[in-house]
Amino acid sequence: MTYERIVSEKDVEDERLIWIRLNYPERFNVLHLKMLNEFHEALVRSDKDNTIQAILVTGVGKAFSAGADVKELMEGDFENGLRWLKAYWNVIEIMRETGKPVIAAVNGACVAGGHEIAMACDLVVAGKSAKLGQPEILVGSTAMGIGVQLLPLMVGEKRAREMLFTGRLLSAEEAYQFGLVNRVVEDEKVLEEARKLAIQIIDNASPQAFRVIKSGLKFWTDLAMLNMMMARDITSMVWMSEEFRERCKDFLEKRKMKPKKFPGIMP
Repeated sequence: MTYERIVSEKDVEDERLIWIRLNYPERFNVLHLKMLNEFHEALVRSDKDNTIQAILVTGVGKAFSAGADVKELMEGDFENGLRWLKAYWNVIEIMRETGKPVIAAVNGACVAGGHEIAMACDLVVAGKSAKLGQPEILVGSTAMGIGVQLLPLMVGEKRAREMLFTGRLLSAEEAYQFGLVNRVVEDEKVLEEARKLAIQIIDNASPQAFRVIKSGLKFWTDLAMLNMMMARDITSMVWMSEEFRERCKDFLEKRKMKPKKFPGIMP
């Protein structure tokens, strides 16, 4: 199957493995609606194909993914925001649902929605120069794809608050210390290390036991996902706001963003 913004192909040495590569390198693999729909289709095909035993996700070029395409979001309307989030969660959900191992091979920038995709994978291998985090707040977005929901469970509440409130990006080593990354290797060894990890699992693990364990882990994290429909609607409204569009315009034009006052709630 040929896609415009996804490359989906079996591993050249082991056809039990499939590589799904985000393919928009000129814009650091930002996630737009067409890419998300293609990504979901590639995942569904991989899930249905009984010859495929493990799925590996990475990015073409110098980035894993820089997150949502803010240009697309700021130019759309409320319904477009809902459609974007629906397509995004379709991707997240099948990675969390499939009974096959899903491993992220992180190269370069892995931020915002891109970082959430990595979090949705079963395991993450990162290169030493990778940067990971949730900087959505800097452009006026919410990180409620799954970042707000899952980060406190993965790294602890105070670390999650710091990441979400400051937008600071973590080095690969920091992300490893926080529990967001399983292995850190030299940049040129990321793909091979992810490949080895996938083979280790499918050569040795019981598929039935793997599926049950993955389902149990998903139930634990699903408790944090109960607000997803509320998150969808609120985030879509945020994307329609003057503040979001102003900050995105400054970001895209590489201008310093204007500070705004933080309001209280008391009369």
